[in-house]
Amino acid sequence: MSELMTHELCNGFAGRVIRTETGVISRVTVVSFWLKFCGNSSVLTNRLIKEVAVSGEARSRYYITTSIPYVNAPPHIGHALEMVQTDVFARYHRLLDIDTRFLTGTDENSLKNVQAAESEGITTRELVDRNAQGFFDLLDLLHVNNDDFIRTAVDPRHFAGAAHFWKKLEEKGDLYKKSYEGLYCVGCEQFYTEAELVDGLCPDHGVRPDLIQEENYFFRLSSYQDELLEFIDSGRMRIIPESRRNEVRSFVAQGLDDLSVSRSRERARGWGVPVPGDPDQVMYVWVDALANYITALGYGQDDELYDKFWVNSPDRVHCIGKGILRFHAVYWPAMLLSAGEPLPTTVFVHGYLTIAGGKISKSLGNTVDPVELCASYGADAVRYWLLREVPATLDADYTNDKLERRYNADLANDLGNLLNRTISMVGRYRKGMVPAVNTTLDESKDLKAIAEALPDQLHEAMGKNYDPQAALAAINQLVVRANRYVEEMAPWAVSKEERNGDASATAKLDETLSHLVESLRITCHAIRPFLPAASHRMSEQLGFELIDNGWTNALKWGAEPRVERVEKAKPIFPRIETEAAVAE
Repeated sequence: MSELMTHELCNGFAGRVIRTETGVISRVTVVSFWLKFCGNSSVLTNRLIKEVAVSGEARSRYYITTSIPYVNAPPHIGHALEMVQTDVFARYHRLLDIDTRFLTGTDENSLKNVQAAESEGITTRELVDRNAQGFFDLLDLLHVNNDDFIRTAVDPRHFAGAAHFWKKLEEKGDLYKKSYEGLYCVGCEQFYTEAELVDGLCPDHGVRPDLIQEENYFFRLSSYQDELLEFIDSGRMRIIPESRRNEVRSFVAQGLDDLSVSRSRERARGWGVPVPGDPDQVMYVWVDALANYITALGYGQDDELYDKFWVNSPDRVHCIGKGILRFHAVYWPAMLLSAGEPLPTTVFVHGYLTIAGGKISKSLGNTVDPVELCASYGADAVRYWLLREVPATLDADYTNDKLERRYNADLANDLGNLLNRTISMVGRYRKGMVPAVNTTLDESKDLKAIAEALPDQLHEAMGKNYDPQAALAAINQLVVRANRYVEEMAPWAVSKEERNGDASATAKLDETLSHLVESLRITCHAIRPFLPAASHRMSEQLGFELIDNGWTNALKWGAEPRVERVEKAKPIFPRIETEAAVAE
């Protein structure tokens, strides 16, 4: 049986197994069937085992990574976007009681890091140590809750794992050495053909690539065209959004050239991960960088985490920018196929943040410092703008004015105002005690219907579409409706009627206050993945404790335990009073 035929059967069988109703298939069953059907000589047996032997327990696992940025300069707001998006996806899945692991880190072995150190007159190690710390610290400033942080220049896991990965490609016969001449952009750390340049310049950095001639190792990328197309077409590797999937498919379908995967040690200035068995070569930075997703799990050493979160996890998700799509959706999957390892299941691709329509880039010198933004506006404002204003997979232009306007409109005015006046009215009219009532009024029924629709909208946006903007828009819809409900019900007027002896006013005021508090309770839970610190402050004022399980149930209208007593109102989203914000 040919390898191609074997692979087609493998794919068909895997698809049927994975889509069984229960999703529970034992490793023994899969292996026994495969060995009986095809024999144990199949080169794809190992990969089949790894892809389809997913138990019911494993289906409650979720592994997500950011890309790892170069550390030739401090982080900019584009890095903050990816950190926050990935954090929200991880937090969402944790709240679903899914065993989640979130990896981020820094890419420290590139030539551009070496050149940046040379320009400063310091060692490369000094530069990467300093700048990696900046990325590490930014995570805390942005309230990012990652599980691991890998540094590719210093982490022993990475050096050992990358070497093991290289040897797997070598054992497959997919590495060979040859002389090569090409146009190389250091900013992208990749070779370009003349056809890919724009007026002779790198399409991303706008600089003329260097003409490089040297002897390198090459990876037989051309051997994996058909398999990559099958993974893309079958959806076994999902690329979000569809436009990026089409872009990748078109690139693969037009034919793949073999890929240079090493650099001379001399040109790399001796910096990088050594090629096993060849001291004159270091790994191409993208080879060692991409391997971080599995080396951080102990690949090739202690494989416990690797087996748990890569081999036996149904969700292996990369969150990346569109500029590195080809590396993650073509080169990386092909190398994994060569090594006999499972592929990522999802590649989520966000757009660029821009300034005046131009890409924000360290190399272009037009960066926005997220550390300064957090100092000026706070993490809540920065996180909210990145998630609510920026379309999940499209470009967006950043200005301080836009951040201020969005924060004031949605958080200070809508949510903050709703929280403050609701708690104040409960305190004033019911001494802080929240009435327990049923829904009888038409206005209440409409508010309740919007709140009851929210959980499905959240799960659709986050669990299926990877769209924080849509999720926050749905949450804001409930907040806006609750504010309108206040105006419709006019509790201050109803309270006056109650004091004048109107018995029906008491029931109306009780229902109004109860439904406002319930809307806020649901909102508080709903914003947890997006604004974790603000959610905690809201819960303190609403008088209940956030818990780490049962989140889906907590989003339901009338879920227990209900809010019985609120605390004193304190503004948690103070207005930004800059000139532009006030003018708005």
